[in-house]
Amino acid sequence: MSIKNSVFPIRPNTDLQAETHSLFIQSIDWVKESWLNILIAAGIAAVIVVVLHAARAWAMRLCKRRDGVTGWPGILGRTISKTGNFFILMTAIRLVSAPADMPLTLERIVMFLFTIAAVFQGAIWVREVIFGLIERRTSADSANGEGLASALGIIRLLVTIVLFAIAVVTVLGNIGVNVTGLIAGLGVGGIAIGLAAQGVVGDLIAALSILFDRPFRVGENIRFDNTTGTVETIGLKSTRIRAFDGELHIISNRQLLDKELHNLTDRIRIRLPFMLGIAYETAPETLDRIPALLKEIVEANGAAAVRNGFSAFGASTLDYELIAEVPSGDWNVAHPIRDRIATAILRRFAEEGISFAYPSQTTFTAAPDGKLIMPYPQPR
Repeated sequence: MSIKNSVFPIRPNTDLQAETHSLFIQSIDWVKESWLNILIAAGIAAVIVVVLHAARAWAMRLCKRRDGVTGWPGILGRTISKTGNFFILMTAIRLVSAPADMPLTLERIVMFLFTIAAVFQGAIWVREVIFGLIERRTSADSANGEGLASALGIIRLLVTIVLFAIAVVTVLGNIGVNVTGLIAGLGVGGIAIGLAAQGVVGDLIAALSILFDRPFRVGENIRFDNTTGTVETIGLKSTRIRAFDGELHIISNRQLLDKELHNLTDRIRIRLPFMLGIAYETAPETLDRIPALLKEIVEANGAAAVRNGFSAFGASTLDYELIAEVPSGDWNVAHPIRDRIATAILRRFAEEGISFAYPSQTTFTAAPDGKLIMPYPQPR
């Protein structure tokens, strides 16, 4: 943000004392010649100041509404409430400078001061809007505690530094300073810092992505790679996951986002797979009844058989696949149902005379004359 023509250019060879004396003389003559215009302009300026102060007071009350500072009215109110007195004063003076018929030099000074006030006030407003949007986005994650507070603190610091750096460069550009070298130096310095701390910066950006995109939150159950557990803390560099066996897994935020994540808390159903190996000796008529038996068992235990039937001819088994769906995402509910289904299958198959196959081996021996002796009776 730069203005091509400076509002108050620096002239290093100007005699400051002479200019100050000239400004004093011009001001005296201006007061003598335009005292009525000055009084009228002062009255208008006072009204403007009162109106702007009233707007700021209204904004402060808006912050206290029931939707809080995270609602849109709250964000707007907090932004306006950060309006500074210097900006209010310079705005009023700038608006009445033309009706007051100010001398050119004095008008340049007013324009210069108004530019400084406007630039820094704009930076403050933008900062408050950004803070409000961030807090609105992360308000549901207040359980994050220290990690979220640290992240928001760093965001505030970075946003403040960037905005006020832009404001300083803008002001310097408007008073005639060549800021090209300064901008280039800041760019090179930023690149150097980024390369030196790319690991930390990468984890920080990943932490902010987790906080804003919310693939998971504190207290939710997730599965990452070979780790399954409950999220305890989302930090600036790492996330801590308490596994179901009690171990605490500390995983880099960047690594978390590089791989597929499974959020187990948001699931609405759980499917329980069973693979049953039936002996080849089972009669075909009995095999025909197996799908109906399995469906009956599953439904009797409060689940639904979404897949049920013959799967494949195994090396030593007839494979039947059963998938039971539990209408709940809570594993504490699904686990007992799985146990009841398993024991019910064993009990029902024993009643029906259906045998499960298991790995077995048959040994054949031979008589002295070389004739095979079968291990089971031969039909006559």
